[in-house]
Amino acid sequence: MDATARPIDRWFASYSGDHRNPTKQAIHVVAVPAIAWSVIALLWCIPAPGTLFKPGFWAALAMFTAWCFYYRASRRLGLGMAAAFVLLAGLTHALYRALGPTDLLWLALGVFVLAWIAQFLGHKIEGRKPSFLTDLTYLLIGPAWVLANLYRRLGWTY
Repeated sequence: MDATARPIDRWFASYSGDHRNPTKQAIHVVAVPAIAWSVIALLWCIPAPGTLFKPGFWAALAMFTAWCFYYRASRRLGLGMAAAFVLLAGLTHALYRALGPTDLLWLALGVFVLAWIAQFLGHKIEGRKPSFLTDLTYLLIGPAWVLANLYRRLGWTY
């Protein structure tokens, strides 16, 4: 890797090294967004303090913090992740209204567990340990890596 490469490129190069198997990559494309949604939904279910804040406050705070990381790493990825967060928040808000907090919590827990099982099966197929076991930052790199791969397929740069 070129020493002048952006930090996000170095993260992706390292992350890609642990995700070479096509089956693992296909699992990743489904499981990573599912995990991202489930974390947002779980945070959405945490009651907001006082009357000033609405349900979803903690999720919004987490999404904003993650977005700052992505935007700093790459403006184009940051914009894409902002769009993804808006979609995931909209879905979560609709489910919160339709199901209520308790059923949303159970749904999010179920998706979280199933998606992580899929992830670990993918890593078993790959024969490599998950990247986040070496550095927790990779928990944020995974969604950006999936988005960057989508960008590449569309002929866009990140």
